[in-house]
Amino acid sequence: MGSEQNFPPPGNKQELEQGTELTPKFDASGLLPAIVTNVDGGDVLMLAYMNAEALRLTLSTRKAHFWSRSRGEIWLKGETSGNVLEVVELRTDCDQDCIWIKASISGDQVACHTGKASCFYRVITSDDGDIRLVSDS
Repeated sequence: MGSEQNFPPPGNKQELEQGTELTPKFDASGLLPAIVTNVDGGDVLMLAYMNAEALRLTLSTRKAHFWSRSRGEIWLKGETSGNVLEVVELRTDCDQDCIWIKASISGDQVACHTGKASCFYRVITSDDGDIRLVSDS
C-alpha cells in the first residue's frame, strides 16, 4: 500500500483544526475513510477508504480513487462500469482523519456495484423486535 509520504505529518490540535495545510491523519493501516455524496441533492452515495496514493490521484485527476481493502490495490471508481465519480469538491473533517467527496457520476449515474444509485439502499427496521433490512427501491 502507498505510504503517507508527500503529505506533511499531522500537526498539533490547533494546526489540524485551524490550519490551511492538508495533513491527513491516516489510521494504523494507512487509510482514511472517504464519504461520497452526490453534488446534486446531497445523497450519500458510498463510503470507501483512501490511502495516500489514492488521495493524491484523486486530487490530481479530480476522479475518485480508493484503496480496495479486499483486492489490496488502488481502484478508480467506475473504471470498468463507466460510473466514474467526478470530484466537484473535497473536504476534510476537523481533525483531518476523514475525507468528504462531493461528486457527480458519469455513465449510468449509479454509485453502487449492485446497480443501485447509492450503496445505502436498505433501511434497517425494527418492528416488534424483529430487525430486518428493507430495500428502498
